[in-house]
Amino acid sequence: MSVAIDELFAALAEPTRRRIMEELKDEALAVGMLVERLQISQPTVSKHLKVLREASLVNMTAQGQRRIYALDLAAIETLGQWCADFLPEPQPAEEPAAQLTEVTAATAAVMPANAGTPATTAAQQLGRTVGRSLEHVTGRAHELIERFPRFGRKR
Repeated sequence: MSVAIDELFAALAEPTRRRIMEELKDEALAVGMLVERLQISQPTVSKHLKVLREASLVNMTAQGQRRIYALDLAAIETLGQWCADFLPEPQPAEEPAAQLTEVTAATAAVMPANAGTPATTAAQQLGRTVGRSLEHVTGRAHELIERFPRFGRKR
């Protein structure tokens, strides 16, 4: 393992630093915003940001008195590439024509020949409606039974 990878994993070993990384995932933030979102003291956030910056996981830009932090995607890509080496090689996809033949054969085995006629469509709709109603009634009955006191148990 290279030294750079060691530094990246060491920086990410701390849960607070991972939380900071998660907050920076969607947008760059000032230290004050991180303090507010994470509910941690400003010195603690600054200490963790220093470690992340030294590991090249975040970049800092100064805007007057404020320090804005953003993820350094190059370091994250390095981590991703290193981890990807441990994943199995993706299997080649089947030919689309072979998949279509399988789907057509499976559909023909399940669907009756008269599927799509008005009578069949109405029957399917009725079946779905009855199924939904049955699920609703079953759910309500379960809620009602849960409200009954448990016999033989002390509360």
